[in-house]
Amino acid sequence: MRRKLIGELRIKGIRDEKTLAAMEALPRHYFLEKAFEEWAYSDKPFPIGEGQTISQPYTVAYQTSLLEVEKRMKVLEVGTGSGYQSAVLALLGARVYTVERFEPLFLKAKAMLEALGLKGVRCFHRDGYKGLPEFAPFDRILVTAGAPEIPENLLKQLTIGGMMVIPVGEKVQKMYRITRLSETEFREETFHDFQFVPFLPGLK
Repeated sequence: MRRKLIGELRIKGIRDEKTLAAMEALPRHYFLEKAFEEWAYSDKPFPIGEGQTISQPYTVAYQTSLLEVEKRMKVLEVGTGSGYQSAVLALLGARVYTVERFEPLFLKAKAMLEALGLKGVRCFHRDGYKGLPEFAPFDRILVTAGAPEIPENLLKQLTIGGMMVIPVGEKVQKMYRITRLSETEFREETFHDFQFVPFLPGLK
């Protein structure tokens, strides 16, 4: 079923073989509620509690491909959710720092990532808008919720030459990739439209 899903992602235009290999190696059904397990390898999002979802595999593959992760890179993920995206990044060899505002999701994802033996992931119950300034700068930042605008706080936590991938917009989001060129200069690229749960401040 996993192989079939990867084949579908290729047909839909995903060309990053490293990302596809990581997703093929990762059991997505571990990250879903029992009720949805039999559909785990459908290219669809599913609810994970707290009004949040595990992203559609195509979206995970798309964002990860844009991020251009290399081994040993320091990656901040904003919105741990189920932990699935964190696991994909860890399998690519990244050192992942992931933040989640909902405590039940944070605890569940942390336990799952530890059970899978993914040592390259550190989980935090934190406000994503603030990022993790004490661990900055990051080579990459990935935001997995729809932001009404690009958060300045997160831009400041990018290393020079670092990149952030973030969906920006209200009901429908445009995928942005922002590269930090210098202390004050950034380059913005825009890609396809997506729909994410909203990026909200504060803790729950």
